[in-house]
Amino acid sequence: MKILQKNKNKGIAESYDCWAETYDIDHNQTRKLAENVLKGQDLDISGRSIIEIGCGTGINTQWLSEQAKTVLALDISTGMLKKAKTRVQTDNILLVRHDIRCVWPSPDSSADIIVSMLILEHVDHLEPVFREAARVLKSGGKLFLCELHPIKQMLGRQAEFTNSRSGEIEKITAFLHDVSEYVNRGLKAGFLLNEIREWRDEGSDNTNPPRLLSLIFELPSTR
Repeated sequence: MKILQKNKNKGIAESYDCWAETYDIDHNQTRKLAENVLKGQDLDISGRSIIEIGCGTGINTQWLSEQAKTVLALDISTGMLKKAKTRVQTDNILLVRHDIRCVWPSPDSSADIIVSMLILEHVDHLEPVFREAARVLKSGGKLFLCELHPIKQMLGRQAEFTNSRSGEIEKITAFLHDVSEYVNRGLKAGFLLNEIREWRDEGSDNTNPPRLLSLIFELPSTR
């Protein structure tokens, strides 16, 4: 596994704590495209129990909560969750600080859909995430992943922000996962792969590298 660039001064949670101050107002083409990709999916989230991993400041959490029965939103950053709590305050949402590499705070077979947006680039080993997703999903449940495309990572892109206090650009520790790694880890955890797509910026043709990769996995109806 290749570490693209590691912030030697901050851990991932601390970096996002710092970014939380300006996250919602910073121009972020990757995040905006990811939002549009999520909203364009046919995930049938109405009335369903959702787990969102890496909820950040709650931008997607708010949209999910308007349709879902319940949303369990997890994030490792206290700063991000503080912002999320000011944005989403409905009774069907539970915001929890949690490291998704550890056992998730959810019972077996309790969720219909898991949504993961722009988070797995910060996870060094994917096996625990797929294992927990398979554990908490109901039979027939879906796992939707949307990540910065590995090609973009190879071209030097990764999550970064301008520190509002120092004015310096800070890159957040990221790990390169090939497309095949996402697919094979999902299959090994017992998922079926329903869909894999690549997303480019609006107006870009296929001579330009895709910005995002999305995958939809599904647990077999009988396990």
